[in-house]
Amino acid sequence: MAGQRSRPRGQLEQAVLDALRSADAGRTARQVLDAFPEPRPALTTVLTVLDRLGRKGQVEREQHDDAPLTFRAVHSRDEQTASLMSSALAASSDREAALLRFTGSLASDDLEALRRALDARARP
Repeated sequence: MAGQRSRPRGQLEQAVLDALRSADAGRTARQVLDAFPEPRPALTTVLTVLDRLGRKGQVEREQHDDAPLTFRAVHSRDEQTASLMSSALAASSDREAALLRFTGSLASDDLEALRRALDARARP
């Protein structure tokens, strides 16, 4: 595909997940491709990414008797974000320092949301 600018793998995977999450039901590989803005990747590229995401446990295949194979994201965007944050924290050698640095970088609205979440969790 001469002339097409390529996307880094992580961006392509994220774009596929975004296309799946924007649908109420599973999507075919063609429907995922059609959700991409121009320039679109090749259909075989989308299929490769769907397969890779399936091996990572992020996408499920849904086989239908008389319909095409569809795919759906296993986790919501919020669940994926929380998982990434937990993984980053787990990789830290000083969890407290990482948490302090993280909360120090939050905007006041985000800090307030975090306070509400902590308060809700503390209630019996």
